[in-house]
Formats: sequence, C-alpha cells, structure tokens
Amino acid sequence: MNAAPDVVVVGAGVAGLATAYELARAGHPVRVLEAADAVGGRMRTLRADGCLIDTGAEMLPSAQGYPATWRLVRELGLDGEAGAVPRVRGALAVWRAGRSRPHAGRPLGLLTGAGLSARARVELMRLQIALGRAGLDPDRPERSPLGSDTVADLLRDYHPELRDRLVQPLAAGFFGWDPERSAAAPLAAHLAASGSTSRWHTYRDGMDTLARALADRLDVRTGHTVTAVAADRDGVRLESDRGALTARAAVLAVPAPVAAGLYPGAPPAERDYLRACGFTPMLRLTLVLDRPMAPRGARRGFATLVPADEDALVNVITVDHNKHPGRAPAGRGLVSVVTSPRGTAELLDAPDAQVVRRLLDRAERFVPGLAARVRTAHVHRFRYGLPEATPRALEARAAFAARPASAVEYAGDWVALRPCSEGAVSSAALAARRVLAHLSRPRAEQRPGDRTSALPTPNDEA
Repeated sequence: MNAAPDVVVVGAGVAGLATAYELARAGHPVRVLEAADAVGGRMRTLRADGCLIDTGAEMLPSAQGYPATWRLVRELGLDGEAGAVPRVRGALAVWRAGRSRPHAGRPLGLLTGAGLSARARVELMRLQIALGRAGLDPDRPERSPLGSDTVADLLRDYHPELRDRLVQPLAAGFFGWDPERSAAAPLAAHLAASGSTSRWHTYRDGMDTLARALADRLDVRTGHTVTAVAADRDGVRLESDRGALTARAAVLAVPAPVAAGLYPGAPPAERDYLRACGFTPMLRLTLVLDRPMAPRGARRGFATLVPADEDALVNVITVDHNKHPGRAPAGRGLVSVVTSPRGTAELLDAPDAQVVRRLLDRAERFVPGLAARVRTAHVHRFRYGLPEATPRALEARAAFAARPASAVEYAGDWVALRPCSEGAVSSAALAARRVLAHLSRPRAEQRPGDRTSALPTPNDEA
C-alpha cells in the first residue's frame, strides 16, 4: 500500500464518503476502505437492463428538512443543471378499498382523504398540531418530551386508522420498524422535519449520485474488507484481507452491529450504545417490465403504502419509472415491491426464484397482469437495512453523545437514530469535527478515550 494516511474511513456509503470529504478539505490525507465492489452502501444504484435501479427508496425532502444533505448537494454542484434533482410527482399514496389513494403526507390529502376516513383525518390534524408544539429535534431524539414512548404509545389515544393505515405501513415499509417496539421520538421528529411529500425530490441520475460525486474526489479502495480495529497511544491499527494498516485516527462508517464487531475494545459508553442500536433487515424486489404499469389509482404516483390488513407480506409498491422517467427506457416499466417486516423475515434467506414467485403472486392484486409483463427481476437484500430506534437505544445515546473525542469515531444514520441520508450526512459532519479535535492535540497526548478541549459544543452535537 501507499504511505499511511492520517485517517482511514471504513465504509463507502454516504456517511463514510461525506466524512472523508470533510477531513480531506481540512487538509488531512484520508483513505476510504469499502468491502463491496462499488460505493453507495444502502444508497446504491444498479445499471442493468437499460435501467437505473435504485436498491432503496431514497427521497429528498426540502432543504428545511434535510439541510446537511442539500448543503452538500449544492457544494458539489449536483443541482447546477436544471432537472438534476427534480421533484417527485405523487410521491406517496395509501392502498384502500381496491385502489391507491393519492396525496398522503400532503395538506391536499386532508381534503381528498388519502386513504383515511374523515374522522381519521381530523385526528391526523390533531396529531400534527401536537407534534408541532413538542419541540422535536431529529438530531437529538433522546431529549424529546416523548421520552421512552413507543410509536404505539404515541398513537394510543388517536383514531386507530392513523396507526393501521398510515403510520404503521409507513414505519414498517420505509424503516422496517415495529410500532410496538420502536421509539416514537425519532420517527415523529423525522416525519415532522421532512414536511409535505409534495416537496420531495430525487436524483435524476440515480440514488447513488451523491456517493459517486464524493468518491470521485477521494482515495477510495473498493473490495477491501476491514476485519478488526484496535486503538492505542500510537494511533489505530486496522486489520484487513489485504494486510494491516495504521493511521492516526479511524472512522467506522458502518452499521452499529458491524462497528461493534470490528472494535471490541471500544470504551463502555460507546460499546453500550453500539449494542443497543439494532438494525432491521430490508428486502426489495425490482421488476423490469416490457411496458409501464402501476397499482390501480396510481398511474402517475410513485409509492403506495400497503397496510398490514391488506397484505401480510407486501408493504410498499413503488413505480420507479414515475419517480423519474430516466429510470427505465421509453415504453418500458420499472416497479419494485418492498416487503413488510413479516415478509422480510420469511423471505430474506429464501432463494431469489422463491422471492420473485411469492411477491409476484401477492403483487398481482395491486397491479393486475404484472407477472406477464416481467422481463427481468432483481432481489435486493440488506441484513442491516435501517437502524431501529428503541427506548433502550435512546437511553444509551446520551452517554454516547457526551463521550470525549478519540482515535476511533463513528458515522452513519444510526449515530442520531435517524434512518435516512440526512442522518448519514449530518453524522459525517459531526464525525469530522470530532476527528479534527482529536488530531489537533500533540501526538503524545492522543490516547484512546482521553478528553479533549476542542469538542463540538452541545449546540453542534448531532
């Protein structure tokens, strides 16, 4: 290998790449090591069958909701060309009474129904007002007045339709969360910050656009698996399938359970939080079609939520050629089926052919004739899909956030228990600040776990 860098970042998802970018801008040699054969992590785009196949469902709310992400997008010039980061028409709908009901998550939905009864819409307004007054902070969920309440606790005094037909399919379909187990504060804060779905955007050139733009400016080594990390007074030693590497500092930009396995010598506050941060698996089937198709009622819409009482295995159906016309060639179609937590548990380890057969059979009800139009199918599995914010994780996060800067830092959406690209990018800015604080001390004083005076202030902590 070349001369040792100041910092090694493990993981070339958006969190790791954004961290490396900030450190490189500050003048430090940085190397990014990625086990996969391409960058992007959970925000990866496959280029196959003439299509841009997003492996996840990345959407960009407005700059008010995703300030760190939009700041980086603009800094990199990704929105310099008209239409490069367009809005998504009909971003979200809910399946009810045999068809997709549009305008979910929009003020217009309060008038049109968006799959909810009139009583439930009134209750939704009441819930929105209550959350708006709660002072929720998506970057500091442990400080929320909702405390350790679960999502189910939050909704217990509201019309059951809110839970069954909106919040449950939304939490399960996009995050893999169980309302009875997952904490309310992170979800409520994230949804409140994201705002109306009428202002959601996407990347024209695939959801990996941001990751590719960052990687082009960095020293990134793909196909390089780190197997262990240890810190001592001389810095950090990283073991890998290509030999050992030492650096002054390292950033673990991987899911919390992976970070815990790589760094068993983490200080107690870090170790407790890493163990508390569980991840839910996710499973997605993308179908390349010989012509455009969509669920009934969603001819121009993108994502339709499917409540559990409508189907036990299917949670979301996305019409990817409606997300942006460049996702599929003209005259072709691209549709994805996202499983429910139960569906994921049943099918995550099943052979691809079984996944395709089971999900196509279920999806026929929502998109009649779908199976006959399929030309190729792609199964996307994420064993560490998205971080699940539980009351235990919230409790452990306070000590984790207050820890001193050290030679080993972390980045990822799990750092703030915010499962989205904004959580990843904001964690990168924090990780870079903490690494710079550690590196600013004389080498003789850079010991793992030492407190440093150059930490971010409480107002900067994310």
